[in-house]
Amino acid sequence: MDTDLSEVSPKVRENLELPVFMGSGLAAPQRPGMTAEFSASAVHGVAEIGFAVRDGKTRLAHLYERHPLRALFPTPTEGDAALAVLVTTSGGLVAGDRVDIAVEAGAGAVAHVTGSAAEKIYRSTGATTIVDQRLEARPGAWLEFLPPETILFDRARLRRETRVALAAGAGFLGGGIIVFGRIAMGERFGAGLLHEGWEIRRDGALVWGDALHVADDQGGDVAAIMADPACFAGAEACATLILAPQDGEPRRFVDPARQARQRLAADGLRAGVTALNGVLVARWLGDAVSVRRAYADLACHLRAAAMGLPPRLPRLWHV
Repeated sequence: MDTDLSEVSPKVRENLELPVFMGSGLAAPQRPGMTAEFSASAVHGVAEIGFAVRDGKTRLAHLYERHPLRALFPTPTEGDAALAVLVTTSGGLVAGDRVDIAVEAGAGAVAHVTGSAAEKIYRSTGATTIVDQRLEARPGAWLEFLPPETILFDRARLRRETRVALAAGAGFLGGGIIVFGRIAMGERFGAGLLHEGWEIRRDGALVWGDALHVADDQGGDVAAIMADPACFAGAEACATLILAPQDGEPRRFVDPARQARQRLAADGLRAGVTALNGVLVARWLGDAVSVRRAYADLACHLRAAAMGLPPRLPRLWHV
């Protein structure tokens, strides 16, 4: 694998002194606060992916991975973005696990990052699962971050922060789906913690931020919040999709996005699309199947409308 990091930011290169062994058999950099021993009760997974343009194509420029995260790179279909697939080899995350994901699209790169399957957050007896996601697109780059849904088991505790940094002329399409429990088993997320935070910055300035926080700490009643008509109204799932076009002008996508949303209108599915401060935001609330279908359909529409990419998601989305 080519590991020339000339197109990757100093953040990704700053700790290259001490090599450690990882499962792929490649030498990788030691990261601050990482040890050679894993805790018996928790893991600290890391995945860093850097893309750069070489010979007119977007290519992998940097890869670092630590258990239980791995990255696969299927060959994309003709005319589509370079593709990376994140895999959680443990089959899910448990209380106390931490996952750090960093993705950078170098200048002019076009890349799509997804996951191999729905991420499961298992029941906790008190500790919290931490997911930290740092996404960066350099000048003229286009980055898509569209993993499948996250399934919260009852009494799961998840704190996830996603920070997106966009340079001038860079674009982003991404978001997430959260399923409140193992629906097919009749289980609902009725206790625990869910904190989902987003920040999007362009040229260092905050243009959009959002935080969802539901917890049973300090006397909170998660089950009541999930059932409240003014909150989640008993919905099985919610989703947020974010578009930050390269020219910073999302309003022209709003009406077509609303029309696309109406095509998949389903009983009980609530949805909305708006644009503000250079960002388009779409949200859904309803049954898990309808939310997933509507989210994927609009993502396909927006990637085609904004970048001329094929109006489809990777085949993994349809497995």
